[in-house]
Amino acid sequence: MGLAETDLAFLENIGNLICPAEYDTGAGKKLMILSVPEGDDKPLKYPLMFRESDVLVVTKIDALPYFNFDLEKLVERVHHLNPAIRIYPVSAKTGEGMEALEAWLWEAVREWKAPAQL
Repeated sequence: MGLAETDLAFLENIGNLICPAEYDTGAGKKLMILSVPEGDDKPLKYPLMFRESDVLVVTKIDALPYFNFDLEKLVERVHHLNPAIRIYPVSAKTGEGMEALEAWLWEAVREWKAPAQL
């Protein structure tokens, strides 16, 4: 399969939440992942990452009862920094939220490919 047949590719930029936001990787969309155990305070510590991202995926929401994590407060903080960001709380364990995230991914692919079809 060649690049022309590729619908979706992920460029994983792991590490801290500072450097990936400071450099243009050429990505069509910027999706960041924050897990419940990391804490709901990350928008306060790393605002640039949240300002620059198109989507925030909050993972491990099945663990919310076991951590001091306020999802509503996180959403409020993130939308204060970036009103346009889409937020998808998901659980790989239960499957909660995964359909909505997948639907967004495929819609982003359709939007990206649409100009090429004109």
